Amino acid sequence: INHIALVVADIDRSRQFYADVLGLEEIPRPASFTFPGAWMRRGNFEIHLVGEAETGRAATLQPTYYERELRRGYLPHLAFEVADLEAVQARLAELDIAIVGGPQHRGDDDVQLYIRDPDGHVIELFDRSAA
Repeated sequence: INHIALVVADIDRSRQFYADVLGLEEIPRPASFTFPGAWMRRGNFEIHLVGEAETGRAATLQPTYYERELRRGYLPHLAFEVADLEAVQARLAELDIAIVGGPQHRGDDDVQLYIRDPDGHVIELFDRSAA
């Protein structure tokens, strides 16, 4: 996978979330892209943040999830491996980022938890060494 594009309501808010919470770095976008956006990268994976064309559009693209779906990650989500899930949990608490699922054993010896970005996109953070 090269990238995923996410429609967001506020580019600056999402840029800050993906940089501060997930450690992605911003990279240049092609000058031909005249619509609002930002490209973020971690390793070889990119997230292309696309600013909504109409106010409120980003919110209409996110379904309402049941709590039981969020707890188990039984829904569309992005997943990032982390080196130390306990340290990540401490950092999430510092940033006042709610954990909407987990931490829990995934069933393959990995431990996972789920958070949501400012627009409601669900993100799994998992640690292979935490089991």
